[in-house]
Amino acid sequence: MNSLPGRAALSLCRRTAAGGMGVFAGSPGLPAGGLAASLQAVRVCHSGTNHSRSVSTKKRGYDITRNPHLNKGMAFTLEERLQLGIHGLLPPCFLSQDVQVLRVMKSYETRINPLDKYILLMTLQDRNEKLFYRLLTSDIEEFMPIVYTPTVGLACQQYGLAFRRPRGLFITIHDRGHIATMLNSWPEEDIKAIVVTDGERILGLGDLGSYGMGIPVGKLALYTACGGVRPQQCLPVLLDVGTDNQSLLDDPLYIGLKHKRIRGKEYDELIDEFMQAVTDKYGMNCLIQFEDFANSNAFRILNKYRNRYCTFNDDIQGTASVAVAGVLAALKITKNKLSDHTFVFQGAGEAALGIAHLLIMAMAKEGLTKEEAAKRIWMVDSKGLIVKGRGHLNHEKEEFAHDHPHLKTLEEAVHTLKPTAIIGVAAVAGAFTEKIIKDMASFNERPIIFALSNPTSKAECTAEQCYKLTEGRGIFASGSPFNKVVLADGRTFYPGQGNNAYVFPGVALGVIACGVRHISDDVFLTTAEAIADMVTEEHLAEGRLYPPLSTIREVSFKIAVKIVNFAYKHNIASLYPEPKDKEAFVLSHIYSPDYDSFTLDTYNWPQEAMKVQDV
Repeated sequence: MNSLPGRAALSLCRRTAAGGMGVFAGSPGLPAGGLAASLQAVRVCHSGTNHSRSVSTKKRGYDITRNPHLNKGMAFTLEERLQLGIHGLLPPCFLSQDVQVLRVMKSYETRINPLDKYILLMTLQDRNEKLFYRLLTSDIEEFMPIVYTPTVGLACQQYGLAFRRPRGLFITIHDRGHIATMLNSWPEEDIKAIVVTDGERILGLGDLGSYGMGIPVGKLALYTACGGVRPQQCLPVLLDVGTDNQSLLDDPLYIGLKHKRIRGKEYDELIDEFMQAVTDKYGMNCLIQFEDFANSNAFRILNKYRNRYCTFNDDIQGTASVAVAGVLAALKITKNKLSDHTFVFQGAGEAALGIAHLLIMAMAKEGLTKEEAAKRIWMVDSKGLIVKGRGHLNHEKEEFAHDHPHLKTLEEAVHTLKPTAIIGVAAVAGAFTEKIIKDMASFNERPIIFALSNPTSKAECTAEQCYKLTEGRGIFASGSPFNKVVLADGRTFYPGQGNNAYVFPGVALGVIACGVRHISDDVFLTTAEAIADMVTEEHLAEGRLYPPLSTIREVSFKIAVKIVNFAYKHNIASLYPEPKDKEAFVLSHIYSPDYDSFTLDTYNWPQEAMKVQDV
């Protein structure tokens, strides 16, 4: 990294002045130090120099100001306004992008409700794409909880009311046989990444039908903001096959298909046709990320397509990678091996099974067999502890059914099995009770307690509960953000957020860069190891199991480089010749939110050559 000449272009966006987002707090005017101090507070280091890239467009006039990819608002120079035919369509004022960021932030800070903030940011994305990403990357920690979890869950629930303009492709069960035609409706041709959902299991909120579109939109915004994937190469897709949510079916304002979910053969044919149409149009290297499908479909779809297409399921594999990264980082505190631990999961769905399988892979690297590793993992679902002889276990759960008397509750399971780590992924709020947390503290010097369910309202316990009930000995991570916790003795902890955003943007950037055709679980274990390696002793002392969110672009970059190295080493890359400088190669794929210049390339010939012939 340090040897890379263009390292500054990574945009390791951080607050550089005290107050950060609060530069407008308490006053409608600028802070002390004037405009220069304000600009310093939001300065984004996207490149060592700020030279605009010159681009050409055939669009003119009104079309320019209504195109989010091209629009620069009042940052257009007078020369650009005259040449593009937009002079007079904008106020007679010329602003830098930094000042535009300040204007948006001032408006943002007047919003108290997170949903209002979400709508403001989505409206900006629809209006001025580069300014939207410049704003996001200026303070990832502030804006990620708004554009993604937990606020995106609320936005999905209110999606019909918050809907402003189309963003993404809505494909329905009635469009079977015509999906290739529908893809032609999307204006961009060079699509490299698709996030697709059928809206059946949105976060921990259940079936939201077509309102689930907020998830692919939010995910892909993070592909760009955190990973640097170019936004025009991203396509959000919602497959609408109906909804089983009766409240939506009864709502006259619901914007999706108003019938029960179509399942079985018709559903499978829709997915088959979608995968074929996407790869026919965009190529076999197009990354397709499945998101928020119900358990009944998620594993089945992943297993069906993982070796045929460039695809992964973030709920299974992304969650697994970030959770295992947290566990590997925790080993730096417990000072032992992964195989020394016993895990109990609250939940036995996509996330739990994905994490468990990746833990088995990680233990195998320590020398355990698959069977030996599986014996160290227990699961509790809605019917209690999963044990051999219990009825109605699907194939995935059977692997983790051990010989043991049946226990009805998580409390009983924890008290009896005495695990070193508990991991909550079932969206059961408060599942980690006071007794469970105190029991964990009594069994272990440093208990590992991961409350990974989203959104915050579904968390198994809060950071404060964990740290206080374990007297600061708990090793905590959560799926949604929690504020710092100060104990009575003055110790301060900054809870680690096991956010999938540490994983999928870097994976996507690496996969897209070198053209990986099939994404194996080895990629996600490599990613987990890379994230854990970036956690320092200083981070651990603060209670962090992950690098600070403010460094997530650097994290994603390092993950992408690791994946590119892994891909060429194991012959799964399709782009040749192999680049010698992998860092420079990945860097060349990173999107910059700096504005382009639209000034025409004008020049003169020699006077004699330009002489006008006359009669």
